[in-house]
Amino acid sequence: MSTPIRYDFRSDTVTRPTPAMRAAIAEAVVGDDVFGDDPTVKQLEARAAAMLGKDAALFVPTGTQSNLIALMAHCERGDEYIVGQMAHCYRWEAGGAAVLGSIQPQPLVNQPDGTLALGDIEAAIKPDDSHFARTRLLALENTIGGRILPQDYVVAATTLARERGLACHLDGARLFNAAVASGVSAEVLARPFDTVSVCLSKGLGAPVGSVLVGSSALIAKGRRLRKMLGGGMRQAGILAAAGVYALEHNVARLADDHENARRLAEGFAQVAALKVVRPDTNIVFVTVPAEHAAALAAHVAAQGLGATSAYGAKQQRWVTHLDVDRAAVEMAVEVVQGFFAGR
Repeated sequence: MSTPIRYDFRSDTVTRPTPAMRAAIAEAVVGDDVFGDDPTVKQLEARAAAMLGKDAALFVPTGTQSNLIALMAHCERGDEYIVGQMAHCYRWEAGGAAVLGSIQPQPLVNQPDGTLALGDIEAAIKPDDSHFARTRLLALENTIGGRILPQDYVVAATTLARERGLACHLDGARLFNAAVASGVSAEVLARPFDTVSVCLSKGLGAPVGSVLVGSSALIAKGRRLRKMLGGGMRQAGILAAAGVYALEHNVARLADDHENARRLAEGFAQVAALKVVRPDTNIVFVTVPAEHAAALAAHVAAQGLGATSAYGAKQQRWVTHLDVDRAAVEMAVEVVQGFFAGR
């Protein structure tokens, strides 16, 4: 029998609604959102659009659907989008753009800092020739693997894309993490993009949902696509209320998660056998020697700690969020250091 997870560092998607968020959910005023009658959904969409400096927003069940709607709003069948090999909307969303949108991905190698080399982007843009898919979109991600894209790079990459006639989409699932950690507002980070997807159910702590923002025309097209993809919800204000609460109460507190991630990384780095990447935000990657990887994973699990090694047995990912406090971090450091003591 496996040990129950006491402190869950597997992802910030495991967060549970706080009592105050549950109260907001219970008190939500609702209507039929497919008919456009849900006032709480409208409130969430208006607030998200304003925070990100866009004309309109669309509340959707998942970040995967939000990204897919954006890709399909920008690209027609037979078009192509440029994207990183490690981007979520390419690697971890089940090939939806190709399967459901008939959109060809053109994946490029991510640089160590998560960027795509400008030269690689330039070289990937196809000429206007019937032999090629039509390159229509550049898709970036911020944060990516917990790393913040440098804003001067973002401006350079999106400027290049626009000069070549491409639109720009940002998978900003953790954009507010980037904003809080960098001190640059989410509106400024979102400004270079035509559409931006933001997840409410990661560090912001809502139980479900993402928001896609952009121009009124793109969001109107996205609303039709949402219905086509099965994302039209009825009394969705119950869910949207959690999103409103998250945007009003859980953005600034992301700084606590970042500080806990730094403490976690510092504690792990005291173990000579481990290679620890200093986090920009709330995700800590730890490379474990092959001879210890399986045993360490088992030891951590036996102590009631959830972590993931989905990126390979030798690499663990630890994610901080509102459900793991400093006591949880200190316990994790103690457990990992204790494993290596005397080895």
